Amino acid sequence: MFKRILIANRGEIAMRILRCCHEMGIETVLACSKEDLDSLPAQFCTKCICIGPAPAAQSYLNENAILSAAKACRCDAIHPGYGFLSENAHFARMCEENNIVFIGPDSQTIRRMGDKQSARALMQKSGVPVVPGSGGILTDWHEAARIARKVGYPVLLKATAGGGGRGMRAAHNPSELRRAYEDAQAEAQSAFGSGALYLEKLIEHPRHIEVQILGDTRGNIIQLGERDCSMQRRNQKLMEEAPASLLSNFQRTAIRRAALKAARAAHYISAGTVEFVLDQKGKFYFIEMNTRIQVEHPVTEMVTGVDLVREQIRIAAGLPLSLKQSEVRICGHAIECRINAEDPARNFMPAPGEISFVHFPGGNGVRVESAIYPGAQISPYYDSMIAKIIVHAPGRLEAVRKMRAALGELTIEGVKTNISFLYLLMHNGDYLSGRFDTGFLGRQAKAIVRWGEESLKHRQKS
Repeated sequence: MFKRILIANRGEIAMRILRCCHEMGIETVLACSKEDLDSLPAQFCTKCICIGPAPAAQSYLNENAILSAAKACRCDAIHPGYGFLSENAHFARMCEENNIVFIGPDSQTIRRMGDKQSARALMQKSGVPVVPGSGGILTDWHEAARIARKVGYPVLLKATAGGGGRGMRAAHNPSELRRAYEDAQAEAQSAFGSGALYLEKLIEHPRHIEVQILGDTRGNIIQLGERDCSMQRRNQKLMEEAPASLLSNFQRTAIRRAALKAARAAHYISAGTVEFVLDQKGKFYFIEMNTRIQVEHPVTEMVTGVDLVREQIRIAAGLPLSLKQSEVRICGHAIECRINAEDPARNFMPAPGEISFVHFPGGNGVRVESAIYPGAQISPYYDSMIAKIIVHAPGRLEAVRKMRAALGELTIEGVKTNISFLYLLMHNGDYLSGRFDTGFLGRQAKAIVRWGEESLKHRQKS
């Protein structure tokens, strides 16, 4: 087992990894920006080393600085968390060349699965259903138009190196296609350094279902059930739950088996996620594979009792999985809400500032993942997520009620947050009945905000 691990991340995921390492008796070195020197992870790690100024490009994305820090502190391994360098094949390769273990899959797997088009090709070859679309990278918008006529509108243009909803544009007819192509290409070039695009048939009103998988160096691969991540705004997840509701036993079994087939085709090692879209007819299609730990991994941990970060570290150290597929049990229902420093009334605009007061909820089946405290600065340089609230209960309705109570107790002052918005969402009839898809918040967010404003005015009058 590793003696010392460098954590190349920040915020709640850095705290999550820190806690796991300390439980395992592993020393931790935190590589952080100057902006985060007073952060909670910096205060609890074994050693903290500054790798650059606040902008991520000069710190958390600075491959040479992070690798130098790991070597200087004699770290055995680097845990990248999620985001930043977690799916960077070049950085994983640098670690391999310097005899430092990258806690994740090897660089070849990251490269192969990170390129969305090559991942699609591998899945097609392996018999995993994929969304109809282009057979390779598009040469220009004329080729996109030709393929769009073949598969039928609407279509979705996607960056091969994309992620986080960037480099994606929909076109509902031929007149929209050229503009969508140019916009997606420009955004992809800016965000990922590559403007390469491919085209898929746009599945309208889909559910976003993903399956958690684990693979070790001995060839063992297991799945730990699925999560429903359909509640999104601007293609970014806001709330997740496990297991996915309203799936039939046949669908649940089929999608889990497809995820295992995908993982085996990729010869996958480490924790990963196979993502699918589920259409209105109940058919599912592979869309991508995330070669890292996910933000929403706690809901799977809550229903299975498996510590995914611990498994990641064990796998990276060459140890076998702690359990077999026959030993995986899905018990109860879990929901996660992402607490963001943002203003739902202003289209979820980020709201950085200083935290003046915090009170987190507690109780049986309530889990909090966060790195904020009174006096903590919420930086404009990074993602707006400041906490995650996770609940677990025997059934979905009981989990919803528990989340309502947790959100009602949660208090964060000093910055605007989406707490009230999430609380209202937990009372929405369509959400409660499971009638939602990835476009739900795009259609309903303004109505939910108005409902909250009107309720507040009514209480003030009373």
